Amino acid sequence: MNRHLLAQRSTKLATSLMGALVGATLHCTVALAASSPSVVNVDTHLRAAFRPIISDFRVQAALQSIVTNEPESIQEQIRLTEIPAPPFMETKRAEYFLGLLQQRGMQHAYIDTEGNVIVRRKGSGEGPLLAIAAHLDTVFPSDVDTQVTFRDQRYYAPGIGDDTRGLATLLSVIDALDSSGLQTLGDILFIANVGEEGRGDLRGIKAVFRDHPDIDGFISIDGVNLARITTGGTGSRRFEFQFSGPGGHSFSAYGTPSAIHAMGRTISKIADFETPSLPKTTFTVGTVDGGTSVNTIAGDAVFALDMRSNDPTALATLETRAKAAALAAVLEENARWNNGDISVAFELIGDRPAGRTNADSALVQTAALAYGGLGLTLVSLHTSSTDSNLPMSLGIPAITIGGGGEAGGAHTLKEWFAPTHSHQGPQLAFLLALGLTGVEGVSPALLPER
Repeated sequence: MNRHLLAQRSTKLATSLMGALVGATLHCTVALAASSPSVVNVDTHLRAAFRPIISDFRVQAALQSIVTNEPESIQEQIRLTEIPAPPFMETKRAEYFLGLLQQRGMQHAYIDTEGNVIVRRKGSGEGPLLAIAAHLDTVFPSDVDTQVTFRDQRYYAPGIGDDTRGLATLLSVIDALDSSGLQTLGDILFIANVGEEGRGDLRGIKAVFRDHPDIDGFISIDGVNLARITTGGTGSRRFEFQFSGPGGHSFSAYGTPSAIHAMGRTISKIADFETPSLPKTTFTVGTVDGGTSVNTIAGDAVFALDMRSNDPTALATLETRAKAAALAAVLEENARWNNGDISVAFELIGDRPAGRTNADSALVQTAALAYGGLGLTLVSLHTSSTDSNLPMSLGIPAITIGGGGEAGGAHTLKEWFAPTHSHQGPQLAFLLALGLTGVEGVSPALLPER
């Protein structure tokens, strides 16, 4: 399907939803009392401070503008999707996103040394620094076709939801702020970051917090789900276990210990581990490699081990057990052949720290107020592995929210996105940004400065 036809179908679909979307937006003031105390108990003072934001006519107009501009936002989401961005190869998408910011008059936007696209929207200087991010990278290699197709009221393409939806939401929030005429008290740092997926190992966000230690709060927009807020970060440690030895011919060198045999012994030991369900702690050997041929005693072997937990202590314990299993397996292999030539090394290939933002934090409570302001139901507080892991581990308030719409098949070639009520994602992020940074003449900043 060509881009022109795709644009026509997108506009038609979004227009058909417009009536319902407008009604939902116009009634958001009435819905303020509907936030769910069963999930987040909001402080009375925060609730009172947030209320004037919802009732301000400029905020109402900006919320409506998000609905009106959503068809073009979907088109931008499509254009971003069709620019491949594998881990460590996000440059083209980053340069395109930088151009979008510059087209909006943000000539001071830049790409940092790690590859993140960053722009600082200045407030009056009387409030906190809030960072809002969405990641540029996808899990797919560069040879995967990311051309978007449309069928059955859905857009299909690898990466269409995770996380080009987040990138489109960032742009919508910027547009709403610019069109509203509202002056925030605090600054907002908008970030399109690299390195969230796979072996990217949060390198983009790690660089952001290295270079901007004055950030007071962080919001990641990732995926689409608006039923939950991610307030917990599942930690992960990933290692390559690298086995090495002399190797040799399978017949003439028989009696030489094998790197693959040592690896097999290790995997067998790890496979029998029992791990706690609370806190949830998991492991898997994801890949294995090694050897030269079927008639060679392997001189090298390697496997990649992924370990995860919602608790840093449980994760550290699991890591210690896994390394001990490998050392024991090497001793067994060397003893089996009365030869001490096999050794093992551990290379860290991924480190996502665990963390949590408590439900009583101003960030989470303001998010609950934004949900209530839009008449959305906050179903749960969630724990996952996202860019928010890093600031959570540093003690900086952080959450991850969805970008709106519906999606499925993430991390597969059949990934899809449907713009059902998708305007609610940028509306939520917009209200949250206003509440946290404060609005001049309307409300104070609800995010404390650290």
